[in-house]
Amino acid sequence: MLRTSARPARGRHRPGRYAGLTAVSALCAVTFAHAPALATPGHYEEPLPLERLFDNTAVGDNSRAGRAADFDGAGNSLSAADLRAAGWLPGRTLTVDGARLRWPHCRAGRPDNVRAHGQEVRLPGRGEALTFLVTATTRGLPGGEVSGPGRVRYRDGSFSTYRLTVPDWRRGPLTTKAVALPHLMTRGGARGETARLYALSVPVARGREVASVLLPRERSAGELHVFALALRSPSIGWTGSWAASPSGYAAVGPWTDRTLRLVVHSSAGGPRTRIRLDNAFAGRPVRIGHATVAVQRQGATALGRPRTLAFEGRPGTEIPAGAQQFSDPLGFSVPEDTNLLVSLYLPGTVRALPLHSYTNQVSYLTADGSGDRTGEPGAGPYTGRLTTWPLLTGVDVAGGPGSVVTLGDSITDGERSTPNANVRWPDLLGRRLRAQRSVPAFGVLNHGISGNHVVTDRYPGDGTSTVLSGPSAVHRLERDVLAQTSPRAVIVFEGVNDVRWGTTARQVIAGLRTISAQAHARGLRVLVATIAPCGGFHDCTAAADAQRVAVNRHIRQSEGELYDAVLDFDAAVRDPRHPERMLPGYDCGDHLHPNDAGMRRFSESVDLRQLV
Repeated sequence: MLRTSARPARGRHRPGRYAGLTAVSALCAVTFAHAPALATPGHYEEPLPLERLFDNTAVGDNSRAGRAADFDGAGNSLSAADLRAAGWLPGRTLTVDGARLRWPHCRAGRPDNVRAHGQEVRLPGRGEALTFLVTATTRGLPGGEVSGPGRVRYRDGSFSTYRLTVPDWRRGPLTTKAVALPHLMTRGGARGETARLYALSVPVARGREVASVLLPRERSAGELHVFALALRSPSIGWTGSWAASPSGYAAVGPWTDRTLRLVVHSSAGGPRTRIRLDNAFAGRPVRIGHATVAVQRQGATALGRPRTLAFEGRPGTEIPAGAQQFSDPLGFSVPEDTNLLVSLYLPGTVRALPLHSYTNQVSYLTADGSGDRTGEPGAGPYTGRLTTWPLLTGVDVAGGPGSVVTLGDSITDGERSTPNANVRWPDLLGRRLRAQRSVPAFGVLNHGISGNHVVTDRYPGDGTSTVLSGPSAVHRLERDVLAQTSPRAVIVFEGVNDVRWGTTARQVIAGLRTISAQAHARGLRVLVATIAPCGGFHDCTAAADAQRVAVNRHIRQSEGELYDAVLDFDAAVRDPRHPERMLPGYDCGDHLHPNDAGMRRFSESVDLRQLV
């Protein structure tokens, strides 16, 4: 049987090299083939919808002390009350990492999931990825991952294979969970232990119509439970113009009956727009009473009256814990390379929100009790200042060629560049793309998080925290890169925080390999930048620099094989006489972060032809 790779090889890149690499939760080594029917003629059974296959009950009613459900074979279950409190209501459709997943429409105590062992599920449609709402159990105990192979069958008779690796519901990583529930229901009642559910994605063949999905046939002592699955639709006709990653969940205010006016900067322009709000890491829903968008005139003052955004035809929306919400398309023309004002009215009292912690940009908010001021063109009601971006994670524009995603740390986030000036190196890269005609003028999405690491989670993944440096680049790849609007390429520029904190070059390299494998499996072009020098910073020791040099050696040697292109940011800014340090003209003064000239040097060193 002839097998072909999920994407054409570029240069010396060979996708088959990744067959043994696991993603955080889903193996992305996928093969496609034309084959006969999945079953012997005469023995083929028509695939059924997932709900018709439910054979396990995960959700119990608290009033019955969990007796109505036995999720793990030892009488333990999920709490119906906890799910309601999180906004995960029976039959509700939730958007997680761009996929619309329907929570089972079942009463507590009724079958609501299927234990995967190779069943075939009817799932017609097209998409760019297949997302499973899953978790794993081990009888009566916290367990390990459960992994197994599966298959996607297409209408044309071809199929693709995948491997799904699912974390345990009681001890899996909190940074990659879709939602965490605060109680475990036992035969003796509720116990204070966190239960986790995960939304995990695997690639499918773009352009081919899916017919059915063969669930994993698990190969371990535990059980793999599937609650929902969906094809994630591609973002056809949209380009990402601005984005920011949720870097953690933080206490705010409390704020009562306030309006936020967030200042963000477009890269690409377009005749229509939509925004994306994200309630990542939360344990409760968040209510948006009203939202508007406008071009900024100055400060909190809009150029004209702000335009109202709708959510499924309504002026407001409630976003369940861990879910996202896109606004409806709005006929509002977004200019390229321009500041926008996105205003969000938060009714009631809010004590904590997911946010992007470092913005290098002043935004605004009203006082307690000021009500809905989203439609105000003037700055008068906006008496407070914000240095974070709560809830808002994306602004898209209609049309355009798609997006380039920059995945990085504080340098990509723009730390120590001139505040409010939009001179982060991704901003400057966007301007270069707009000013030429040799390659598509992609939107540029900045997913830098200050303090972020390639392989170590800094934000713990659940609950409020003062550490807001995000999950690791590996753990946030699905949300911050693969599920972004029309991604075409990713630029990875991370690692200096890892080596400064004692992570070995070998561990960083393994993380970069995993990122590259997953991105290639989704058809993205992968560019990796060498780690810039940091000699002179207090913890950038000789030992740390040796690890940095080793990572950079690997990156340079892997161009065309593991990575489609290498951006040598190290060579662009280092001092030839002291290669462990930046040239003084590019150094902001702390020896770790570049100044505006250094940001410009990074941008100018990118050969734009390498993006395509």
